[in-house]
Amino acid sequence: MKNIKYLLCSTFLIATTLLSCEDFLEEEILDEVSVDFIYNSPEGLEVGVNALYNRMRLYNSPGGDNDNLRSNVFFLAATDLGLHRTWFTPYGATEHTPARFPADKWNNAYRIIDRASAVITSARTVSMNEDDKNKLVAQAKIIRGELYLDLIRMYGNIILDTVPTTPENINDPVVYEAASQDAIFGVINQDLDFAIEHLEWQDQIGRYRQGVARHLRGKSAMWTGDWQEAANQFDAIIDNGTHSLVDINQVYGADVNHQEALFVYQKDQLLGEGDALAGGGGSWLGSVFNQRLYEKQSGSDPVAGAEVINDLDYGGQSLGWFFPNSYLESLYDTATDLRYTTYYWPKDYTSYTVNNPDHPNFGQPITEPEDNYRRFHWSLKKYADFESKLPNGNESFKDYLYYRFAETLLLGSEAHANLGENSIALEYLNKVRRRGYGLDPNTASIGVDFPSWNQEDYLEESARELAFENNRWFLLKRLGLLQERVSLYYRNGDNSTAEANDAINSATPFQPHFVNCPVPQSQIDIIGENASQFNIGY
Repeated sequence: MKNIKYLLCSTFLIATTLLSCEDFLEEEILDEVSVDFIYNSPEGLEVGVNALYNRMRLYNSPGGDNDNLRSNVFFLAATDLGLHRTWFTPYGATEHTPARFPADKWNNAYRIIDRASAVITSARTVSMNEDDKNKLVAQAKIIRGELYLDLIRMYGNIILDTVPTTPENINDPVVYEAASQDAIFGVINQDLDFAIEHLEWQDQIGRYRQGVARHLRGKSAMWTGDWQEAANQFDAIIDNGTHSLVDINQVYGADVNHQEALFVYQKDQLLGEGDALAGGGGSWLGSVFNQRLYEKQSGSDPVAGAEVINDLDYGGQSLGWFFPNSYLESLYDTATDLRYTTYYWPKDYTSYTVNNPDHPNFGQPITEPEDNYRRFHWSLKKYADFESKLPNGNESFKDYLYYRFAETLLLGSEAHANLGENSIALEYLNKVRRRGYGLDPNTASIGVDFPSWNQEDYLEESARELAFENNRWFLLKRLGLLQERVSLYYRNGDNSTAEANDAINSATPFQPHFVNCPVPQSQIDIIGENASQFNIGY
C-alpha cells in the first residue's frame, strides 16, 4: 500500500530542511533534490536524518502562531489542569470537528514517517561502515516509532505504511484502511528496540539517545499493558546514571540541556531563524500561558502612566490564551512546595512591584489589578525566556525541554505499582516529590513522602510536576479517565473584560468520542470507501 496522497506533495522535503552541505547543493536535481545523493550515499543518509530532526522540531516545537502551534497547545493545555480564555476553543462544538480541529499532527506525522521510511529502506543498499549505518537507521526508526505512538494515542484508528514514496510508486493505486493495534504496536516496538540496540547513552545535543528510545519503549509497553517491559525500560534509564533529577530551579532555567533532560529541541537564531532553517522558528509558548500584567489600568498615574511596563522580568509580550486552573492550584502546598513558586508566576499581586521608573510608586507593590483574565491571572512560568526573547515580541529561541527524567520516574512508579512492587513504586514517586520540596531525592523524608501508593496520589503528583507538558492528556486517556477528569476540572473562561473567577467558568462540553482526536476532513475525503473506519462518533 502506498502513502496518503497529501504526502506525495511533500516527497523529498529535505530540500527545505537540510543543514549546510555544499556537496549536496551541487548534486544534480531530480524533483527538487537529488534522490541518488540522499538515499544512496553515506553523506546523503546523514542529510536525510538531519532533515528528519528539523521536521520533528516543526512537529513538536513550531515557531509562530499557526495550526502547528494550536495542535501542540491542545495537548499541553486541554487537560483537567487547564483554563481556556481565548484563541481557539478545545472541545467546542464548532471547533472539535474534522473540519476545524488543527490538522498538523496527523499531516506532519505522516509526512515525516514517509521520509523516515525512505532513510530506513534506502540504507539497506548503501555501502558504508555498518555501525555508522545502524546509528543513522536507529535515529530514523526511533522517529518513526515515536510518530506512530503519537498517532495511535491521539487518533485511535490510524493507517500503517512503512513503504516510502518514490518516483516509481507515486502513482500506484491506494487502498486506505485502519491497521490493527497489534500491527501498529509491532512496528513501534520493533523500531524502538532497534534504536535501543544501536543508540548510545551519550551523544551530541539535539540527537536522540538511548534514554529517549527506552523512555518511548516504556510508554509503548504501558499502552498495551505490558507492565514488566515498561518497568524494565524505565529501570534501565534510572539505573544507568546518565540522567538524574536536577535542582528545581535548574529544570526550566536558562540552560535546559542538563542531566534531567532526555531530549531537548535546539533553537538558535544565529543559524537561521525559521522552521525550515537550522536555527528553528521562534516559539510562542512563553506568551501563550502568561498574563499581560503590563496592560493593568489600576494605579495608573496621570503623568507617568501605568504601574507596570512591558519587561522580560514579568514575561515580556504575552497573550494569556491559556492558564493553569484552580484545581491544579489546589494540589500544591503553596507554602512549602517549591514547584508552586518555581513553575508559576506569583498569584499574589503584592509579589509584583511597580516597574515603571517614572511612576511615583516605583519599586513598591502594585495595586490590586482589575478583574480581567488577560491582564492578571495565575500563570505558567515553565516556558518563560529571559535570554533570547525581546520584550515586545512573542518569539522565544530558548531550547525546548521535551522529554525529562522526572516523567521517567513517575511512569516507572506506575509500572511497578501495576506489578504489585509497591516499594519500588513509592521510591520512584517520592524521589520526584522530595525534589519538589527542595529535599534530597534519595533521602526519605517523614511528612513529605507518601507512605503508600495509590493512583490518586500518583495522578496528583504527576500533575504537580508535569503540568502543561506533553503528557497529561495521554496519561488520562490511557487510564480511561480523560472524559471524567476533563469534565470535572477543565474550564472555558470568560473572554470579556471581567469575571476572572475560576469558580463561575463554564464546564467543558466533552463528548465520549473526544477521547480520539478527529482525523482531518481533507484526509477522510481521500480515504474514501473506508472512511467509516475513522473518526468514530464524529
